[in-house]
Amino acid sequence: MDLIQRDGHIPSIAEVAVRSNVSRATAYRYFPSRSALITSVVDASLGPVRSVPPGTDAGDARERVHAMFKATFPRFLQFEPQLRAALQLALEQWALQRAGLLEEEPYRRGHRVGILSTALAPLKPDLQPAVRDRLHRALSVLYGIEAYTILKDMWGMGEKEIERTVLWMADALIDASVREGKAQAAPRRANGRPNGR
Repeated sequence: MDLIQRDGHIPSIAEVAVRSNVSRATAYRYFPSRSALITSVVDASLGPVRSVPPGTDAGDARERVHAMFKATFPRFLQFEPQLRAALQLALEQWALQRAGLLEEEPYRRGHRVGILSTALAPLKPDLQPAVRDRLHRALSVLYGIEAYTILKDMWGMGEKEIERTVLWMADALIDASVREGKAQAAPRRANGRPNGR
């Protein structure tokens, strides 16, 4: 992790071996590819924010989403080079794969899917599966280094302004989904059918 933080690029596994004073064989045993290296780096960077923070209202999805975003944004700041490196690798490998030139196991991202699923659990009884899935996917666009990078690099926003803007967007998505859920539930209740089916 320190190599990426210090040098600002994804090191080769050979570089990791040299900088860590271990043999290449040892480095490759732990990190057989750059994807494995970046997966390990992202796991270490985001490890503490993979669950709803303690003390958060278990029944309030909005509070849970807010708590998770607020716990994650300081990690983005602390591990920004590492998380940008993960994004860089994913984009690079996408291009190589399209050209038929990818020679390593592709880096698979997806921590946010499980994290957001946990945060949104209280909405399950209130939203139809299609609405819930759309909200989950939409929030996954916001809950990642991508939104942070766009707002910082393109708009020149500072950390607090990024956090406020992303939370505002998350609230708008939650509000729209809840409104849609209520609108869909009204005819179902009138017909005596439970919501979510």
